[in-house]
Amino acid sequence: VYNFDFEKKVKESDLRKMAKVIKHRGPDDEGFYIYKNIGLAHRRLSIIDLSQSAHQPMANEDNTIWITYNGEIYNYLELREELIRKGHKMRSESDTEVILHLYEEFGESLLEKLNGMFSFVLWDKNKRKIFAARDRLGIKPFYYFCDKEKFVFSSEIKAMRRFPIFVSQQ
Repeated sequence: VYNFDFEKKVKESDLRKMAKVIKHRGPDDEGFYIYKNIGLAHRRLSIIDLSQSAHQPMANEDNTIWITYNGEIYNYLELREELIRKGHKMRSESDTEVILHLYEEFGESLLEKLNGMFSFVLWDKNKRKIFAARDRLGIKPFYYFCDKEKFVFSSEIKAMRRFPIFVSQQ
């Protein structure tokens, strides 16, 4: 959830309700990140890096860029090596972390480097901006709602239906 009003804080209870309904998509772990007007929730199905180092939402080293991500980047090992050669330090073996560092290195043009199926949202704290993307074929789902006050997104519509503005309409 991203509130356009920087002072309107996202409620953790809302994120927890949204995450709970999609537990089947990620039964291995859950995580939350809230900073004022941005709130990220994640349900994890551990496939590539099974360690706690790959926990999401995941941040870069100085906690200025955060990601929640679903998918698999097929060429992440090559991209990881490229980033290490450029001086990036990796804390995990995950493809998620590769996306974070690609954003640091290439900005939004990181998409040109990715080969895989994915959907993700990056929060850039310094720029106060979110960047959302999904694979070219739309294999990984990405649903969203946007009005003049907020941007709400999820990998399943039923998670969004747990957000307060939708609950009152059911």
